[in-house]
Amino acid sequence: MTPYDTGETKDIPEDQTSSISTATRRPSRSEAEAAVELLLRWIGDDPAREGLVGTHERVVRAWEEFCVGYNEDPASMLQRTFEEVEGYDDMVMLRNIRMESHCEHHLVPILGSAHIAYMPDRRVVGISKLARVIDSFARRLQTQETLTAQVAETIQSVLQPKGVAILIDAQHQCMTTRGVRKPDVSMVTTRFTGVFQTDTNLQRRFLEQARLG
Repeated sequence: MTPYDTGETKDIPEDQTSSISTATRRPSRSEAEAAVELLLRWIGDDPAREGLVGTHERVVRAWEEFCVGYNEDPASMLQRTFEEVEGYDDMVMLRNIRMESHCEHHLVPILGSAHIAYMPDRRVVGISKLARVIDSFARRLQTQETLTAQVAETIQSVLQPKGVAILIDAQHQCMTTRGVRKPDVSMVTTRFTGVFQTDTNLQRRFLEQARLG
């Protein structure tokens, strides 16, 4: 275990300890706002001009909202379930869940929709909770592949259904508005667990119903 892991600094040269503590602590709001001002100057604009006055504060507030998922526990959103389903034993599916996230490589939006299904095993969850799980993971810096896996595994782990299916179709502005600039390209990712992974007919039904959306 390193001195960094234990909190000890006795073996670290004095001129390095301050940089470690600065790198690991969460910056203050004023430091975040100062960083936005620095970026504005770096791109060649003047933070003091009329149109940019207060922008540093607005940007920090916006990123608080964009990344509120870091302060949430998606698993807790699935804790309340219902067992009175009158013997229902087929797929439960939620289509066209609007999804907004940000690419962890360029900090630009990922915009699209998600389709989620699960095969209940004696209990179901309120459908709004599925959308909340998507939002909670999406409101963090993400890759679409990671987001897809996180949502599927959380639903599988907490609800313990017979299986989970998820499909996300999204456009990445790191590709559509910069770099190769291909505005019509979207990325599709899927994740299947349990019966959705082993039953190809069930998997096909899910994909067909997702396309109908």
